[in-house]
Amino acid sequence: MKTAISVPDGLYEQAERLAQRTSRSRSEIYSAALREYVARHDFEEVTRAVDRVLARMSSMADPFSTDAANRTLRDAVW
Repeated sequence: MKTAISVPDGLYEQAERLAQRTSRSRSEIYSAALREYVARHDFEEVTRAVDRVLARMSSMADPFSTDAANRTLRDAVW
């Protein structure tokens, strides 16, 4: 999909330098930036990412630490 956007001159120049430095096209740079922005603002995706990290961490935790963390979270005022 082609689209036209306006960006401040300084940001455009930064993106151009990044594209040159990383040997990527301008389209790749803007697409990657937009993809990251959308992912950061998609709360369901953020929740899934946090859940993945927590699942990895809990598989490494010892039972005492897990139990203590669960008690702390259960008793915390949210």
